[in-house]
Amino acid sequence: VSRGMNAAVRAVVRMGIYVGAKVYFIHEGYQGMVDGGDNIKEARWESVSSMLQVGGTVIGSARCKEFRTHEGRLKAAHNLVQKGITNLCVIGGDGSLTGANLFREEWSGLLEELLQQGLIDEEATRKNSALHIVGMVGSIDNDFCGTDMTIGTDSALHRIIEVVDAIMTTAQSHQRTFVLEVMGRHCGYLALVSALACGADWVFIPEMPPEDGWEDNMCQKLSENRADKKRLNIIIVAEGAIDSHSKAITPDYIKDLVVQRLGFDTRVTILGHVQRGGTPSAFDRILASRMGVEAVLALLEASANTPACVVSLVGNQAVRLPLMECVQMTQEVQKAMDEKKFDEAVRLRGRSFENNLTTYSLLSYRKADSELPNSSFNVAVLNVGAPAAGMNAAVRSAVRVGITEGHKMFAVSDGFEGFYKGQVKEIKWGDVGGWTGQGGSLLGTKRTLPGKHLDEIAEQMRIHNINALLVIGGFEAYVGLLELSAARDKYNEFCVPMVMVPATVSNNIPGSDLSIGSDTALNAITDTCDRIKQSASGTKRRVFIIETMGGYCGYLATVGGLAAGADTVYIYEEPFDIRDLQANVEHLTQKMKTSIQRGLVLRNENCNENFTTDFIYQLYTEEGRGVFDCRKNILGHMQQGGAPSPFDRNFSTKIAAKAMQWITRTLKESFKGGRVFANSEDTCCLLGMRRRAMVFQPVSELRDETDFVHRIPKEQWWLKLRPLMKILAKYKTSYDVSDSGQLEHVSRFRPKDSDTSAAI
Repeated sequence: VSRGMNAAVRAVVRMGIYVGAKVYFIHEGYQGMVDGGDNIKEARWESVSSMLQVGGTVIGSARCKEFRTHEGRLKAAHNLVQKGITNLCVIGGDGSLTGANLFREEWSGLLEELLQQGLIDEEATRKNSALHIVGMVGSIDNDFCGTDMTIGTDSALHRIIEVVDAIMTTAQSHQRTFVLEVMGRHCGYLALVSALACGADWVFIPEMPPEDGWEDNMCQKLSENRADKKRLNIIIVAEGAIDSHSKAITPDYIKDLVVQRLGFDTRVTILGHVQRGGTPSAFDRILASRMGVEAVLALLEASANTPACVVSLVGNQAVRLPLMECVQMTQEVQKAMDEKKFDEAVRLRGRSFENNLTTYSLLSYRKADSELPNSSFNVAVLNVGAPAAGMNAAVRSAVRVGITEGHKMFAVSDGFEGFYKGQVKEIKWGDVGGWTGQGGSLLGTKRTLPGKHLDEIAEQMRIHNINALLVIGGFEAYVGLLELSAARDKYNEFCVPMVMVPATVSNNIPGSDLSIGSDTALNAITDTCDRIKQSASGTKRRVFIIETMGGYCGYLATVGGLAAGADTVYIYEEPFDIRDLQANVEHLTQKMKTSIQRGLVLRNENCNENFTTDFIYQLYTEEGRGVFDCRKNILGHMQQGGAPSPFDRNFSTKIAAKAMQWITRTLKESFKGGRVFANSEDTCCLLGMRRRAMVFQPVSELRDETDFVHRIPKEQWWLKLRPLMKILAKYKTSYDVSDSGQLEHVSRFRPKDSDTSAAI
């Protein structure tokens, strides 16, 4: 079981009903399919309300020995034919999906048998001739090839990181070493990413056994850390960790080793099943909702000869991949590991896994000065704009990668304001220890733009001989870089490589689908909406009007609304008038008259200057009189605070490391005649996540993509999620699938009556 499965079930049910299909729940997994009877029930719209925030799976899941036998599958086929179900949506791990595929391959044979036994007639055989299957992977280990993330992985990371953060606070008081075992019998993803997200000292994963003599290396590293005044050591071990002779490495073995050799006070924590439980994270709810809708579309478009597919996430895109190819790749990883071909195993795990591994190795080990290349370049790092969770992780990553590449790293306090005031000082490897889990900005950050202080900033760059700039921040950081690059004609000091990494909760930077800090803010919004909804349980019908941050950018409101199950979301990018407000109130009133108890309306802070949060609250209160009452909440600055989420820690660590590597490359290319000179457009870039890849784009090229008055990109990818959110809230709207899956043509689905039946 993994968290987020319910969000997928909810999306499949509602999208299924929306396209006019009959949707059935199959309770208790394959066991329910074999047993039939009450286990196969029709699902209604209301069956899945208030399900988003529930962990586990409401319809149950069970391993089923009987389904592995031919007789069991025959019974299952009979039960499905009786209900006219020919579309199956399976949410599970590779075992469940392989079983589903076998079932599909045997389908016509099973129908033949049922016909011969007289259990079904010719008509039923003809009507149910083909079985279509689509899979979604729910597995906290993230051990399925072909997708960057499986449903439940992000939530499991949340739990691990909560534990590590709690351990860190106790361990700061005592000098301690903690050995933490996380799940992952065959896959080290959870261990690797949590090690990256908390800056662990050592990590053991099945795909990358340590070299012989690792005991000495590890103990040496731990004792060096102590000498560096580091009070706490954290070692993360995956359940399936092995050494190069395939012998298991257990937490107790590591503990005994540390105690015997170093005498450090050492504790073992085994997380076990707590990693599976609890409320799903915002990321998992959105992922599962997007996948659920995509799965229904895939079933609608399947023909008798399309291979079974699995809905995956690659980068920021939902795609459909052939199920068996993914299963085969997943099995090949295990084969490669059994044959001790570990590099091959890592490669097969995919790009995201490889990147995590390289970034971890880059950051975890402090090389001796004698081993470092000497670049004689000075690189400055600064935070600009409002604080965003994950900024500190980005600074730590940049500083350590920079030092490893041989540069001298400088930290600028308080953004461009601190820069012109001369708050610039060298920052060393040890200075950024323990920064990954800290929220806000430890360097200090201001919204000040450099434009009015170019003389002083150029002077500071000359004094400290700064050869490159890394700016981590929001919209002001972007405008700041535009100003600096425009001033290159006047100031030679600005003719150096400059790169920006987007960090802002609003996610309003052109050139990047995502920015550091927005995932943490989404989790804050989702948690609060869950609590607010819960506060009304047991009362009569109630609607909550909630205001989110984001400036003019509707990202937080829209995606937060999708994750929290909002009925309506008002944003600036989608203009609305009084008629829309009236229609929304009526729609909600109708829903409230049925069995829905609570409504949720989100409003972005700047969506409309006249339709304020108060106005909308008063309108809903008046119109809902006698049906529901209203409450309002302004979430405010809590959306900017808090410890960064695992996603933000991981994303910021990887993106800042990539930015530093670009700086090193560009410095070498632009070093001529004994000095650095870089004034071409492509030496002043923004590094952003675009669909499936991280891309460096000259800031000058992004100018045309920007609405500077409202501080947002002109085109926003997430607007495509709006119809999806409306469908899940029971609106009749058209859904454009041109961008989903691998379908290049545009087809629009409108609700229609059809005789399709699908089951989850």
